[in-house]
This record gives sequence, structure tokens and C-alpha cells, in this order.
Amino acid sequence: MKKKLLVGVMILCMVVFFSAMGDLAHAQKKYVSIASGWVVGVYFPLAGAISRIAHEKLPDIKITVESSGASVANAKLIASGDADMAILQNDIALYALQGIKPMFDKPVPNIRGMTALYPEHCQIHARKDAKIASVRDLKGKRVAVGPLGSGTEQNTIQILEAYGLKFEDLAKVERLTAAESGDYLKDGRIDAAFYTTGVGASAIVDPAIAVDSMIVPIDGAQADALVKKYPFYSKDKVPAGIYKGVDKDVPTVAVLAILVVKAELDADMVYRITKAIFENIRTIEGAHAKGKEVKLEKALIGMPIPLHPGAEKFFKEKGIK
Repeated sequence: MKKKLLVGVMILCMVVFFSAMGDLAHAQKKYVSIASGWVVGVYFPLAGAISRIAHEKLPDIKITVESSGASVANAKLIASGDADMAILQNDIALYALQGIKPMFDKPVPNIRGMTALYPEHCQIHARKDAKIASVRDLKGKRVAVGPLGSGTEQNTIQILEAYGLKFEDLAKVERLTAAESGDYLKDGRIDAAFYTTGVGASAIVDPAIAVDSMIVPIDGAQADALVKKYPFYSKDKVPAGIYKGVDKDVPTVAVLAILVVKAELDADMVYRITKAIFENIRTIEGAHAKGKEVKLEKALIGMPIPLHPGAEKFFKEKGIK
């Protein structure tokens, strides 16, 4: 009887012990949020890939992905502490750090760089029946310019400026998400839409299948002027064959998508996440076609803000400057 009682006590103690260990492990698990963008864009699937890498390779870190209004909204989430990590445009990251109005009422001093990701092309998707051969032809047209305060909106302002246009020159200004812009374009409610996103984003692919359309070029002296005035731009192209009806390369300009992190995040954690991303780059590549453009050797190219110490440690180990 005593022996059975002793065995019972031992089993109970083991149950309590392992239960406590489980609670401790749960308590020690670090929860990190990453602000991404529209589900139909590129940010969301890449953020999902980063979350999967953490789940598989960093069992003590759980990264949750949040859909958001993209670049400007993400910088503000870093400022408020409501996001630990975020994907956003490199130009918007710089504006955030400097507190450039009207996007930011005050600087975001705690935004830090983690890694550059891939080029984000400025793409003007237009219905062919709207007869828009040049950016100048947007005058008097109904145009989606991106959500209010978004990176797309800011790029739209700058591109129009290079061609001597303002919002007031458009017949109608629609501040729409990428998915909404595609729907409006298909329905004929707008003539053209601006996007700052990776080439091949479904927000452009889907309406291009449904309606005869084109990508409006950004080139010549206007592209040169943009790059000169705003150094975060580079000249690029939308390759032929990506979208239905686009059978030639179309010149444009691009900014850069980067991964940022709040300064307060633990340096060792940032180091481990950065390391895990590049040691499991195939997961990033498999998440979206743009993931194939994420390269270790290009990780610091176009990074306009200071690096987080954790990321800096990793890149120093790899000899990346």
C-alpha cells in the first residue's frame, strides 16, 4: 500500500513538474509582431515566410504577421510600439526617421534597419481605352493614387511633379488600396492606378487579365530628374511578359522594400532572426517571386537608416558592409 502511495506521489510530482516546465517555456517564449501590408501585395507573403522560419528554426520566438496599410502606417506602428518589426519602403523609412511632413508629425527616432529586401517598382497600370501613353496624359483622368498617407501616394506626388502635374490636374483622385484599385480599373471607375510594389503583384496581374491594359512608362529626363532629386529612386524596368498585354520591357523607377525593427527590441533576438532569415533563404524565395531577389550580398544596399545592433552584428560576421 505504501509502495502504491509512493508511486502515486511520484507520478503527481512529475505531472506538476512537467506542467510547470511547460508554463515556464510558454512564459519564456518571445512574441514578436511584424507589420506587413495588403494581403494581395508582396509584403504579406514575405512576412509570412519570416514567421514560418521563426516557427521552424527559433522555437522560443513566435512572430505574428499583421496586415496593414503598408509603409507609412508601418513606420507609425514602430513609433507607437504596436509593431516590433515591419516591411516598408526605404524612402518612407528615411522620412520617418527625419519626421518629414505631412506623412509624419514628428520623427520616429526608434526605427532601425534590419535588411534590404527587393526593389519596389513604381507601376502605373492604365486601361488601354483611356489612351494614356505618357504620365502627362493622366491630366484630366480618373486616377487611383494609393491610400492616404501611403508610400504609393508619396511616390505618385513625386512622379506627377516630375511631369509638371499635381493632383489638382486630375479629373478625379481616388485613394484606394491595391485590391480596390484593381477592382475600380476592371469596372471602368478609374482610368489608371499607381502602385509601388514588386513586379508581379496579384493586384496588377488580376485586372490585367480581365481588361485590356498597359503599364505607363516613366523614363527620359523625368526619370533622371526623379533620381537626382530623390536619391532613394533608381531607374529600372517592368519586364515583358509579367502582365497580360505587356509584351515589351517598360522603363520605370523603383524604390526599395526593407525590413525594419524597433530599436528597443533585444539585440540577440534581432541577430538570431536576421541570421535565420539568410540561413533559410529558400523559404523567402518560395513565398513570392520577389523573394528570389533577397540576397545577402545586397542586404545593406539602399539602407537609408541606422542598423539595429543585432543586425549589424550579423552582417559584420558575414563581411557585409
